[in-house]
Amino acid sequence: MDISLEDKTSELARKFSTVLNKGDVVFFHGEIGVGKTTFIRHLINNLQKLNALNQTEVTSPTFNLANEYDVGNFIIQHYDLYRLTNSAEIKNIGLLENNKEILTLIEWPEKIKIKIINKIDLFFEYNDDLSKRYLTIKGLKK
Repeated sequence: MDISLEDKTSELARKFSTVLNKGDVVFFHGEIGVGKTTFIRHLINNLQKLNALNQTEVTSPTFNLANEYDVGNFIIQHYDLYRLTNSAEIKNIGLLENNKEILTLIEWPEKIKIKIINKIDLFFEYNDDLSKRYLTIKGLKK
């Protein structure tokens, strides 16, 4: 799916947000700057809007590793594993603890060495000349 325009990214994130529930784990794959955090921002803000909550500023948790957002009917934990270098660091941040009660969004999931079953994978890619961005969703069973 072409997500080169932010309006298209917003629309797709809005639609995707309506099928997510607490307990879901979503992996966001793709290069730096391809639109992972932008998609996540639209997803979180849409869920807040649906539940009549103020929309919060959604930023990449690159330096603090995790951000938490209340979207009304559940909590979202947004992780960015880009700076982590080993599995001990991943264990120390509490990734996937109590994940049945929250929605977990993970950027740079390639850093996780354990296999996660029943996850949803979003693959963000540039075209060959970097003028367009595309999204492929795998593992969505709803």
